[in-house]
Amino acid sequence: MKNKRKSIPAAAAILTAALLVSACGSNGDSNANTATNGGGSQTGNASAGPADPFGKYAEPVELAVGQKVDPSDKSLPAGDTPENNQFTRYIKDNLNIDVTDAFTASPTNYDQKVSLSISSNDLPDAMIVNAQQLRSMYENGQLADLTEAFGQYASPALKRVLQDSNKRALDTVTFDGKIMALPQAEDAGIHEMWIRKDWLDKLGLEPPKTMADLEKVAEAFVKQDPDGDGKADTIGIAGPSSSGKMYANFLDSANNLYGFDPIFSAYGAYPGYWVKDADGNPAYGSTLPQTKEALGKLRDLYAKGLIDPQMAIRTDSGESIVSGQTGMFFAPWWMGYGPLTDAVKQDPKANWQAYALPLDAEGRFSPHLSAPAGQFVVISKDYKHPEAVIKLQNLLLRDENQFDLAKGSIGFYPVRLALGPSDESEFTVQAVREVLAGTKKPEDFADKPEYKLLAGDLNNIKKVKLEPYDKMDIQYWNPTADMGAWTRLYSIMVGVAPFVDVPMNRVSSLLYSQTNAMETKWTNLKKMEDETFLKIVVGGAPLDTFDKFVADWKKEGGDQITAEVAEAVKP
Repeated sequence: MKNKRKSIPAAAAILTAALLVSACGSNGDSNANTATNGGGSQTGNASAGPADPFGKYAEPVELAVGQKVDPSDKSLPAGDTPENNQFTRYIKDNLNIDVTDAFTASPTNYDQKVSLSISSNDLPDAMIVNAQQLRSMYENGQLADLTEAFGQYASPALKRVLQDSNKRALDTVTFDGKIMALPQAEDAGIHEMWIRKDWLDKLGLEPPKTMADLEKVAEAFVKQDPDGDGKADTIGIAGPSSSGKMYANFLDSANNLYGFDPIFSAYGAYPGYWVKDADGNPAYGSTLPQTKEALGKLRDLYAKGLIDPQMAIRTDSGESIVSGQTGMFFAPWWMGYGPLTDAVKQDPKANWQAYALPLDAEGRFSPHLSAPAGQFVVISKDYKHPEAVIKLQNLLLRDENQFDLAKGSIGFYPVRLALGPSDESEFTVQAVREVLAGTKKPEDFADKPEYKLLAGDLNNIKKVKLEPYDKMDIQYWNPTADMGAWTRLYSIMVGVAPFVDVPMNRVSSLLYSQTNAMETKWTNLKKMEDETFLKIVVGGAPLDTFDKFVADWKKEGGDQITAEVAEAVKP
């Protein structure tokens, strides 16, 4: 590979050194409200000794960010804006950093805006990018080297999170021995089934365990008027928006919404991932027979009108969920932060529940796992205060539980990364259950500061959860008591519970990074894949077009890439 990444042990060695620097005289997670050597004009010099990760600048520091802003998110109170809200004011008060928007873009247009910014070299001070954009910026020499700044300014908590061996997050941003970005570090990549249980109950149906069950339920949702309005206007299964993805991939696996990942995995198919073929050799999942079988089923469901007929042209699939039109979709656990809060505001009886379904032929739920990191905060090499961006992440990791999500969703926090221990969500479910059962008290978890939202969760649960405490249907919740707390806790206690309660066959990609040949060939190969598969599903091309795609994919660089992957994963 042209810019060889450090091996995982080498990346861990860099972090170990950073931890040693931090241990010698750092103020740890204390909040200093006076100027320290973390302020002024210093940008991070390891020889100067450790700095206060929370040191407030003596003079204001400006930070212009590229920010994703969802126009459908109406959570900001009157008078607040993406530039002026509870998060930016908190940052100003605690760090004396003035955050402004270099640009904003909707979720649909954000990647395009970022790519344009990179290609034109018109960069904000900081922004969030995907794996391909990160590599491109490194190749172009556009990134600030954060190695020293990270060692000096990252808080101990941030370093612990990124050291988590289960995610190997730091390795994803280490190029030639240098830390060139800040990675996301959270296991958010398992996609599950979200379904209107009130619709199931009305129609006398059970959550669909098999693909045959799923088709039966989707057909009932479309044809039996589950919303009771007397109109044939309901959608069985939501699909991705016009700019979305039908499934995750090894480079960007965390946050694709409304894709069909669990349907693919029910057929043992993992398109977009590097897996082993029938002979045990590395292969690209999109080229294997199981993927053709799954595409055939999706094609059949779409032809029968059971998948949203407008999925190829709909700009926001969440709209049909909020409006009460859709009965089923696939997405990660955190959908309370997405459309479900607004859906319940529209209809307090909308009983959205999450399940580890559908099952494969062996009766297992076999989801893919996300990449160690799918999103990255990058800092322009021309920005004079790269440590300021590190401090923003320190502050968020320590104080996220200070924010009232009813006064603005966490997505408005500037260049926010999802950060937490790899078992954070599952640990929280177990802890909340123990508190609700009366076997433990919130203060029993005071020694777990790395679980940054746990204290708030444990103190808030009885504000929004009604008895009986072991029932999670919507009628046993009180969202209006504290909508921000409900958004969080409903996502956790409903969305994460299947990962705690259901044994799973979790599938990892053999590789989560690019090879040399991918740098020049992958964009065109992925474009061909996406276009071909969409045409197959919506009936624009016959199913056997898959076979031609596989042949063309191999001929146009796929075989070369596969050989490189095999070499990269060789023991």
